[in-house]
Parts: sequence; structure tokens; C-alpha cells
Amino acid sequence: MASAHAEVENFPVHVHVQFEDIEQQNETYLVGMWAFMVTEVMFFGALFLAYILYRWHYQPDFYMAHKGLDWKAGAVNTTLLLLSSFTMVLGVHFAQLRKHKLVVANLAATCLLATGFLLIKFLLEWPAKFSHHLVPGYSFGTHPEYLYGASPRSGELFYSLYFLMTGLHAIHIIIGIIIIGALAWMWQRNDKIVSEDYIPTELVGLYWHFVDLVWIFLFPLFYLIPQ
Repeated sequence: MASAHAEVENFPVHVHVQFEDIEQQNETYLVGMWAFMVTEVMFFGALFLAYILYRWHYQPDFYMAHKGLDWKAGAVNTTLLLLSSFTMVLGVHFAQLRKHKLVVANLAATCLLATGFLLIKFLLEWPAKFSHHLVPGYSFGTHPEYLYGASPRSGELFYSLYFLMTGLHAIHIIIGIIIIGALAWMWQRNDKIVSEDYIPTELVGLYWHFVDLVWIFLFPLFYLIPQ
């Protein structure tokens, strides 16, 4: 494919043949990314709306059922994701400056922090729910003491929403780790797709900040329900 090169703010940029200039190319990238983000907002927004409606209807039972969640583990995971957002910001910043080693270091740190989040989720939080029979299914509520007085029906609804929403969020985290890891590898190889244009790195950063923002809403909604 034929291509041209443009110089924007001392940053040599690869312009693909279907675009007239770098401004049009980057605008197209951003419009596409924001369109994707809108679909993600609608997707999670529908789930949040369902949660709010059920919580309003079953407020006492949801409050009692949420006591089975470990808010300390949730707080640690919140800290990890906030730190990962910070390292992602640094990664984008250094991408604009074309400081390859610092980009790779911060992207790698983002992946490590996100992996820590998943380890706590999959090795600490979720196994406890299985051992306490809080996973929706035929054995749910076998140990009613872990429902803290919530009715089995309402408790199962609470944990169905919990596993659905945090599970989908975890899938987005895994996808983010894969994309950020690939991005770090491309920067390490000095691939022109990233080294000649920081916009792809910035777009990945936007995705990651969205994933972190979703958790910022999930944490208080599930772990910090007021009486």
C-alpha cells in the first residue's frame, strides 16, 4: 500500500494512502475509538441500570448479601487499577516524546498491576464464593450463614449480578492486558506503527481508562452498600 510521511510537532508520522493528511487520519482513529466507547458505555450502562432497579426493589436483602464480599480485597484491587491508570498515562506521555524504554516500562507496569488485580479476583475472592456456595446454581445458599439474613432468592439475584458484571469486567481486563502487552512488544521492536505515531498508544490508553472507570462504579455498588 502506498503511503506518505508527515511531520507533526517534530514527530514523523506514517500517513496511510486513504487519508489526505495526518489530521484526517488521527481524527478518523479518534472517531472510531469514541464510537466503540459509546457502545461499551451502553453495554455496561444497561447492566448498571438493571442492578440499580433490582437493588431499589430488594434493598434490605442486597445489603445483607453484600456482606459476603471482601471489601478490603476490593479496595486493594481499586488501588491497583488506579495505579495502572497512572502508569498508562505515563506510557502515553512518553510515547508522545518517543522515549521507547520508558514507554515499554510503563506499559509493562500497567500489565503487572492489571495481572495483580486478576490474581486477587480469581485466586482470593472468587474461590471464597465457591467454598461458601455463593455461586448461583443448584447448591446456592447451602450455607445460609454467608447470606447474612438475605433470602436465598434475593441473595442469588445479587450474586448473579455480581458475577455477571465483575466477570465481564474481568474479561475486559484480560483483553486490555493482551493489547497493552502487544503494544509494549511493538514499542520494544521499534515498530513504525507505534513509533511513528503515538495515537495508537493513546487509543489503547482510552480503552484502559474506561475499563478502570467501570470498576470505580462497580466497587462501591457491590462492596460498599449502605444500610
